[in-house]
Parts: sequence; structure tokens; C-alpha cells
Amino acid sequence: MTDIANERLNRFRTTPNLLTLLRICLAPFLVAAVLDNNYALGFGLFVVAGLTDALDGLLARLLRQRTMLGQYLDPVADKLLLSTLFVVLTYKGLIPARVTVLVFGRDLGILVVAAILYAAVGRREFRPSLLGKANTLAQVSAVAAVLLHQLHQLTTAHWVEVSCTVTLDATMVLTVLSGLHYAWCAARRVGATAISGHGGH
Repeated sequence: MTDIANERLNRFRTTPNLLTLLRICLAPFLVAAVLDNNYALGFGLFVVAGLTDALDGLLARLLRQRTMLGQYLDPVADKLLLSTLFVVLTYKGLIPARVTVLVFGRDLGILVVAAILYAAVGRREFRPSLLGKANTLAQVSAVAAVLLHQLHQLTTAHWVEVSCTVTLDATMVLTVLSGLHYAWCAARRVGATAISGHGGH
């Protein structure tokens, strides 16, 4: 039992997983900064969170410290941070409610699809598609642009306003497209399993 406990603890001690946990811990401080209208601090913390996201994947490959825990923890950290920020920024009136509703609807849909896949074919892995990665990038860019737009010296900068509009529009489009793509991929996998199951009989 001690060896098993030590093994689990060592998974948390790996540098990439520690960076992911740091990103999760940054979420409440980032939210507090936005709620206090301290957008400079909020933007700075968001940049730090983005750097930890980039570094944990890079270090996992370079140090060969990829773990199953890390594969599950990394997307959870991303969703926790982004989803929370979308809600808070919508509450502050900085992001349209329709965007946040789409983001949450898509994530909820993916959870349902993943549950169906697991129930139907026993598949736990649900790798992100290219559209899914593009959607995450659009969400990150949208949050960064909105926070940047709140900095006093940039509130009237035309390029920042354009960035907000473009990234939020891209988020809505990619949210819908990636959600439909996940559903289509899941339907194909379930259908293929059903066909092979009938063929086996």
C-alpha cells in the first residue's frame, strides 16, 4: 500500500503536473482581480497561466514525464480557468451572455458524448480534434483581448477593439463547429462498434 501511495504522490510531484496544479490555483486569484476591477493584475495572471499551460506540455515531452494523471488534469485545468473567466467577464458585462452560453453548452455536450462513448464502447480517451484546439485558442485569445481592452491606456485602441470582436466571433463559430464535429465523431465510433458487434454474432 505504501508503494502505491508513493507512486501516486510522485505523479503529482512531476514538474508538468505541478505547473498544471499551479494553473488551477491561479484561477481564484484571477477571478478576484477581475471582480475588483484590477485588470492589469488579471491580465498578468492570465499570461502566467498561459505560460504554465505551454510549459507543462513542453516539459512533459522533454523530460518524458507524461502521465495519465497529467492527460486528464491538463484539460480540466484549462476548462476550469476559461469557463470561470467567461462567467465572471459576462457578469461584469464584458462578454456577451450568448458567447458564454455557447461555450458552456458545448462543454456540457462533450461531457454527455464522452459518457455515451464510455457506456457504448468502453472508451475513456477522447482526444481533442484540430477544431477543438482551435476553439480553445480562440477562447484564450478572446479572454486576453477583453482583459487587455480594460487596461486604461488601451481602452480606446482600435486594434484592441477589433481583436475583441474578431476573437469573440471566432469563439462562437468554432464552439459550434467543434461541438458538431465531436458529436459526429462519437456517432461514427458508436455506429462502427454496433456494426462490428453484429458482425461478431
